[in-house]
Amino acid sequence: MARWNIIENKYATEWIPTPGERHVEDIEIAGYGCSDTVTYGADEEGKLILSHHPVFPTLRRRPNDTHASYQLDMSSPAVLADGMRLREVLDKAGIRCGLLKLCSHDGDIQVERLLFPAADKRASYERITVRHPSWYSISLDTSVFGKVHEEMGPMGICIAECWFEAAASDVVTQFDVIYTGRYAHQPVPKNTADEDLAARLRRMEELTAPMALDTGDNTLDTLFNYAKFRAGESVFDTKFGKIHSPGGKSYYAATWCNDQVEYAGPYFAYTGDEVLLEASMNAYRMYIPFMSDSFTPIPSSVIAEGVDYWNGAGDRGDAAMYLYGASRFVLTCGREDWAIELLPAIRWCAEYCRRKKTEDGVIASDSDELENRFTSGKTNLNTSCLALAGYRYASLLCRDLGMPALADAYAGEADALAAAIDRVFAKNIHGFETYAYHDGCEVLRSWICMPLCAGLYDRAEGTVAALTSDWLFRRDGMLTSEDNRTIWDRSTLYALRGLYAAGYTEKATECLRIYSENRLLGERVPYPVEAYPEGGKRHLSGESALYCKIFTEGLLRLEPTGLHSFTVCPRLPETMDHLHMTGIRAHGGVFAVLVEKDGYSVLRDDGTVLASGKPGKICTVTL
Repeated sequence: MARWNIIENKYATEWIPTPGERHVEDIEIAGYGCSDTVTYGADEEGKLILSHHPVFPTLRRRPNDTHASYQLDMSSPAVLADGMRLREVLDKAGIRCGLLKLCSHDGDIQVERLLFPAADKRASYERITVRHPSWYSISLDTSVFGKVHEEMGPMGICIAECWFEAAASDVVTQFDVIYTGRYAHQPVPKNTADEDLAARLRRMEELTAPMALDTGDNTLDTLFNYAKFRAGESVFDTKFGKIHSPGGKSYYAATWCNDQVEYAGPYFAYTGDEVLLEASMNAYRMYIPFMSDSFTPIPSSVIAEGVDYWNGAGDRGDAAMYLYGASRFVLTCGREDWAIELLPAIRWCAEYCRRKKTEDGVIASDSDELENRFTSGKTNLNTSCLALAGYRYASLLCRDLGMPALADAYAGEADALAAAIDRVFAKNIHGFETYAYHDGCEVLRSWICMPLCAGLYDRAEGTVAALTSDWLFRRDGMLTSEDNRTIWDRSTLYALRGLYAAGYTEKATECLRIYSENRLLGERVPYPVEAYPEGGKRHLSGESALYCKIFTEGLLRLEPTGLHSFTVCPRLPETMDHLHMTGIRAHGGVFAVLVEKDGYSVLRDDGTVLASGKPGKICTVTL
């Protein structure tokens, strides 16, 4: 059942509380210096619930590990009328691509709060506007202001503070509340709310304007826009430069081989956004110092602004993640200088995977991206399928860079791995001709979708049937394993992309609509989530990138074939009469894909038709 409504297609949603029902949500809003998780809602009496949890990724705690970003809970100030605290009743909550607006009242006094992070400082804002009869004197509870907390860290004393500025007329009083963090020797960040709000709106436009999606389905179009924003906002300015990080009160100023290298980077390559491209390149660069001729595993994560690493789950198949992510990223960007820069790392990962090949011809790893939360055996589909796709993209890259012998060698590795995956993992489970996720696995797992995402379709019918069966599919996403109620969105999102890529358009669209309505308008909004019950459905940013890839790599089936060329094979569900994506910035150009019932066309931004065809037919495009 929908709790939220779309009030402005692609940009805004709204919730009006039900009297007598307690409901609480939270949303993460991020700038370069602060990520603030705002908890908001209404209690059983309808009264407003509101608090902040700012995280300052470049203020470090001890020990300076993955979770060492300085963070704390901070209270929202109460509004006072003639010295008496208002009993604010929440009237509605609204989200507009990274802005949270809360409207409440107490009698004839109306209160509006607009919440947003600072653009480039360690600060988050709450702009409180009170409309009131002229006889009221309006103020804030000052007990929450000043220094809130301090703590000794490895690089200085971390200080959290809360300040405000006020402006008043006879009937409107406005307060700009600012939640800040700093080291002891640094000045308090200045309150520049107007400038930072304008910067937030500019960034919203920069992140949502490229790859504009129009399907005629308000839910899909709106969640796609929201996901673009959430995927792109979680970038932090660190010692290493701009770094994209997952967020979720836990993962900041660090990069992971799955979230950033595998998920986000290949998607950001289609945006043309300079900040996101820089953050992606930094993610790929951070691993290069860990690639030696001893071929020890690269770490799963480079943490603490790039000064340390985490490797607690052993080799998760991280080299396969890097081989896939970096190869696809540089191909899609169309930047030869970046391709040349990352080629040694790509070659290192290709060789590492070759050395991890078993006698059966698949790739061994200690675990997978779920880090031993679920069994993964000695060999699993995730690692082998990512290596397969990585070899194919590396082959295309080497051919474009004038290295035909190496291109042929990588293509041969991919072909051999494709045959080995079918030979080793093919299995009938519950009557479905699909795959065992890992050696010895006897239950259905949602990661059996990986062969579909790697272009292996011989067992697609049974795999699609298994993924969408009662064994795995739920309205909230796909179960990670048939014998456990845990749902991880990342495998659900990969599966939806794989269903589209394999040509199961109607079934994929049915599942996509159910999933999207639940995530955008249901009980945990407005973005894709990490997992449940683990993590309480945190809105990690990489999952939003995976949602966007359902459209670019699934529905449109964009596949790089070189630095300046790609194939496209769009399919249009029966329930859509069109699918338009404009402002795609990749392969050195800007183009659009316009799909109608009777055919599709690929147009360069100057209007030149680059390719056309019937839905479901592959075209090659050169820019």
